[in-house]
Amino acid sequence: MVGLARAVGVPALFSTAYGNVGSSIYYALGVTAASALGLTPVVFMFAGLLFACTALSYAEATAAIPEAGGSSSFARKSLNEGWSFLAGWALMLDYIITIAISALFVPHYLGAFWPSLLHPPGNVIGGIIVVAILVWLNVRGIRESGLVNVSLAVIDLITQAVLVGAGFWLLLSWQTLISNVRWGEAPTWHQLLYGVSIAMVAYTGIETVSNMAEEARAPERSVPRAISLVFVAVLVIYAGISLTALSAMPVVHSAEAGWTTELSTRYLGDPVLGIAAKLPVPVLRDFFRPWIGILAATILFIGTNAGIIGVSRLAYSMGLYQQLPPFLSRVHPRYRTPYRPIILFGAVAAILILPGHIELLADLYSFGAMLAFSLAHVSVIAMRIRQPDLPRPFKIPLNIKIRDREIPVTAVVGLLGTFSTWLVVVVTHPWGRTIGFAWLAVGWFMYAVYRRAVGLPLMRTAGRGRHEAR
Repeated sequence: MVGLARAVGVPALFSTAYGNVGSSIYYALGVTAASALGLTPVVFMFAGLLFACTALSYAEATAAIPEAGGSSSFARKSLNEGWSFLAGWALMLDYIITIAISALFVPHYLGAFWPSLLHPPGNVIGGIIVVAILVWLNVRGIRESGLVNVSLAVIDLITQAVLVGAGFWLLLSWQTLISNVRWGEAPTWHQLLYGVSIAMVAYTGIETVSNMAEEARAPERSVPRAISLVFVAVLVIYAGISLTALSAMPVVHSAEAGWTTELSTRYLGDPVLGIAAKLPVPVLRDFFRPWIGILAATILFIGTNAGIIGVSRLAYSMGLYQQLPPFLSRVHPRYRTPYRPIILFGAVAAILILPGHIELLADLYSFGAMLAFSLAHVSVIAMRIRQPDLPRPFKIPLNIKIRDREIPVTAVVGLLGTFSTWLVVVVTHPWGRTIGFAWLAVGWFMYAVYRRAVGLPLMRTAGRGRHEAR
């Protein structure tokens, strides 16, 4: 019986998650600013606090249940198989979109050097090539793809930190940031809620670390440590970049467009590049503009890779528990990787790239993640109530006692925040609502038909299957 190899340490866990979370700044900043306007830094900080609560829940649950599957595994342990499937199926949509949207933006940023990549068919072909390369790399082994992640993530993190430092020194203006906000008008309350739901896109990569737990060395220690590092790095960078961006590109009013900022108009497709273009020192401006183009492409490359890692490990776990056909859980006899879901979902993502509809992909992004995050919080709370003696190598601090059970405060706050955000997505994102619910309905139908066909109950776990290499 052949399983996944435990070959991943803290650096690879951190860099893979950072690639998924950190890459979002290159498109989430402009899209969020289009709605949140001058409150964009506040929205990112609020989303960051929800991310902190979610990170703690994932750290505790993953250390206690160190297997691939993330919130799907948590729900199985604490709720039942039906909720576990819904969590996994929702996340699968999110991972596929992550692969597609990240890969599509790689050639867009490289278009600074090769203009033919800025528009179809160049950007579409380039995105599909990125997916193909990473599918091949991930089939060969998680260690090889992890080494790519570590090197690129370190370079990007350093560059973003230097840009934030230069921006604070040369561009930051608290007076401008205050004058950007006109309560109830710019943004309106509807725009603000929409902006919060979009900003949560920036923090959805934490699930990737959990999905790699089955391949992590000493997961009870390495996973919580990696999650903590991702949270600190991303929160500091996102706060710094959003403050700098709104100082350099303030909110203005025009009769034609109303309240806008260059961050969401001229630089919507490359908001971080817009910050570099606003630096008043020519030497810094000339250095950062091409360098950020390269770095944006590399971190989006990591984000694509993280999506492939996440969806393949999730499919592997769901196949083992017979939520999906078991052929998805078989690993390669030589490389010991779940090569079939890597190839299958890589192909699905490549198909989604073909139309090149960025807006549709972004609209769907938060639907699956917020639902899965909410289930992760519920699972942590349920495990505290139903399984108080479960070994927990990492335990969330700040608890309250209710009927002799310790309930983590951050999980309750995180549940309220993520579920409310999911409701905002449902109410304010028409395409996200329509396609998201359709995805869940189709998935549940296939799940029910498959489980009935093999004689398994819908709500009760049948046990972990074999994972032969074939």
